[in-house]
Amino acid sequence: MPWASPPLALALGLGLAQTVGNPFAALTKKLTPKLLQYSVVGLGFGMNAFAAVQAGKEGIIFTVVSILGTLVLGYFAGRGLGLTRNVTHLISCGTAICGGSAIAAVGPVLRAKDEEMSVALGTVFVLNALALFAFPVLGHALAMTQNQFGLWCAIAIHDTSSVVGAATAYGDQALQVATTVKLARALWIIPVSIGTALLFKQKGVKIKIPYFIFGFIATMLINTFVPAAKPLGPVLVALAKIGLTVTLFFIGAGLSGTVLKAVGARPFLLGVLLWVVISSASLYVIMQVV
Repeated sequence: MPWASPPLALALGLGLAQTVGNPFAALTKKLTPKLLQYSVVGLGFGMNAFAAVQAGKEGIIFTVVSILGTLVLGYFAGRGLGLTRNVTHLISCGTAICGGSAIAAVGPVLRAKDEEMSVALGTVFVLNALALFAFPVLGHALAMTQNQFGLWCAIAIHDTSSVVGAATAYGDQALQVATTVKLARALWIIPVSIGTALLFKQKGVKIKIPYFIFGFIATMLINTFVPAAKPLGPVLVALAKIGLTVTLFFIGAGLSGTVLKAVGARPFLLGVLLWVVISSASLYVIMQVV
């Protein structure tokens, strides 16, 4: 529906999860990642390749510094809190790269247990929900430009779904910058997964590659260089935004009381600490430099 914005969809999903519960939990859990991927690919029909390259150049230094800094800080903070290496590394990767997608990719490399995966996923999903509501409000309060807000979203919010949702609420230019920088950031899943296998001495593991990012690049190139595709662009982007809104409703509906209780205080504290540091540091640098 026209009134169903991404933040409202997430709020409705959360309301459903905390009251009557999600009657199709297994189905929505299976559909959510696919729907998100197709929606992101569809957003490429609203992007210009030249503008995306410029945004990618601007965000590359922020990306490298923030990923390495988050992983190092997470390692020492996790040790200080007495968390296991797997939970620490999963939450750190989820915060540093792209939330649930990074955890889903790194978890099998670590041979993490189901409960360790649940704790890490629960932590980043709760913080994602908070970010989707808080970031647009903070952005307007600080009078951030579209470019500044898009960069900040891409660096400081965990999941691609919440990044795109928050940027959509802020404006079209913010959405373009945020999507491009976030997907470039998501490609770091590959080297981080390889580094994890080497660091933790795991042999015979399979690295999960986020192929949908290449689909986004393809649709962006089609929109930029194929004039015949231009009339279809607005329609496909509108459908992609609807898909994203439904995705966020599904994510909210999956955050039941059971999921929230499973997180625990210390893992959640680690997640909050990393999130506050990366959000504050990136905000300061962006406001000073961009």
